[in-house]
Amino acid sequence: MAGERKPFYAACVQMRSGLDRARNVADALSLIDEAATRGAQFIATPEMTNVVDRKGARLLASLPGEEGLEEIAAFSAAAKRHRAWLLIGSLAVKAGEKAANRSFLFRPDGEIATRYDKLHMFDVDLPGGESWKESRLYEAGDAAKVVVTPLAKLGLSICYDVRFPRLYQTLSQAGAELLCVPAAFTRQTGIAHWKTLLTARAIENGAFVVAPAQGGLHEDGRETYGHSMMIGPWGETLAEADNDSPGVILAQIDPQAVAEARQRIPNLTLERDFEIFIINQ
Repeated sequence: MAGERKPFYAACVQMRSGLDRARNVADALSLIDEAATRGAQFIATPEMTNVVDRKGARLLASLPGEEGLEEIAAFSAAAKRHRAWLLIGSLAVKAGEKAANRSFLFRPDGEIATRYDKLHMFDVDLPGGESWKESRLYEAGDAAKVVVTPLAKLGLSICYDVRFPRLYQTLSQAGAELLCVPAAFTRQTGIAHWKTLLTARAIENGAFVVAPAQGGLHEDGRETYGHSMMIGPWGETLAEADNDSPGVILAQIDPQAVAEARQRIPNLTLERDFEIFIINQ
């Protein structure tokens, strides 16, 4: 299959999701339609596509389990309508006493290819008093996912996962060629680290990185960075949103470029086990 694959167009959908799930889904579908009209065969939306709400009790009260989540049918129909691979970066889904932060990858026939639950919870205290404790609201996932598609081998992740390079190395050593990083980065950390982290993950793994983001001031009061990006396996910026506004960016993805980058710098196959010693003086 690898020899038969051709370059294709990927799209990042940038959003500013609010509290109204139906409105957020409608906004996402409009941008997905735009991406497909512009020729995208793989379309990715950001983290928390269906709702952005920092008030945990209110969010949990409004969420059904996956079987009652109407947005799944809407996104399935969109993938089927456009005959495109559609990654919904994540949906908030009720999961027991907490929620799951869950990606859904839809095949061009509308069926769900796989789900991925965010592995790493954003539990941080930032300068200026900004504090986040995702683990109070969300159950962390426990499995990484690589999906072999006719377009490319996709490695799935969500937002804060990007700060854990071993995840991406493991995905890439398992064959991933395109690393997906849907996000809702805070503005403070986005300004400082967003592009650097994404570029590092691309270079370290000789992989494409596709990172659709939330951007702007949301109804719940949080502010996210936007600046959705697509980066090539040599670290080159292929497409970048230069603002926080909702929209679509496109870039061509050639899986052959991954093989070429990994042949030039074969670090994924040359890693060695080693011991570590702590020397007290």
